[in-house]
This record gives sequence, structure tokens and C-alpha cells, in this order.
Amino acid sequence: MTDNPFDALGGGFDMNSLLEQAQQMQEQLQNAQAQLAEQTVDGSVAGGAVTVTVCGLGDLVGVRIRPGTVDGDSEDDLSDLADMIVAAFRDAKAQAESLASGALGPLAGGLPGGDQPGGGLPGGGLPGGLPGLG
Repeated sequence: MTDNPFDALGGGFDMNSLLEQAQQMQEQLQNAQAQLAEQTVDGSVAGGAVTVTVCGLGDLVGVRIRPGTVDGDSEDDLSDLADMIVAAFRDAKAQAESLASGALGPLAGGLPGGDQPGGGLPGGGLPGGLPGLG
């Protein structure tokens, strides 16, 4: 009897090799995520009146409002400012997702759903995602 329980299925299945490949892929994913965390992208609206900065992972790291853009004395002005911040964040987030797709794309290429946003990545395309990843 062999140590490989998959030999009964016809052999040819090397569990050690599969585990090595999974470990290498996990290390590559962690390295790519670390690089993304260090990169930033800006999203802006209204000709740069509001600029939002996010890291490559999509986390908000800064908001800049050009002086003289908003009066701030009325509720409508503040509501408009809030809307501009949200729009600038969406712009920056889309750029961050594109950056992440480029960085993580090769890692997702061999996984089911790897050609779709979020698919093929840990948590992407799986109900509930994977705890602790992403």
C-alpha cells in the first residue's frame, strides 16, 4: 500500500506537487497584494475640485478639496460636496480595481472565473468569500 490515497483513483495525482503549487500561488498573491497596498491612484471630479486617493487595494487614504470650491454655509453646498466626494471615490476605486486586475490577473488566469472581475481570486465568485482573504 502506498502513502498516496489518490493512487486508488488510477494514480498520477501528486498531492505534494499540488500543495507546492498552491503554496507558491499563495506567496505570489500575498506579494502582489503587498505591492498594491503601496501604490495609490487618484480619482477626481469637477475639474479637480475634489480629489480622492485610494491605495491599489481600494482603501481610502486621502481626500483633497480645492479651496474656494465649496462655500459650506448651506446644507445644499455640503450635500453637493458629499456627492462630489462619493463620485471621486468611485472614480478612484475603479482605477484601483483596474490596477489590481492587472497585478492579480496572471494569478487568477488558471482559476475558474479568472477572466471576470473578482472571479478566480480568493473570495471572488465564491458565496461568502474566503474568510481572511481579500
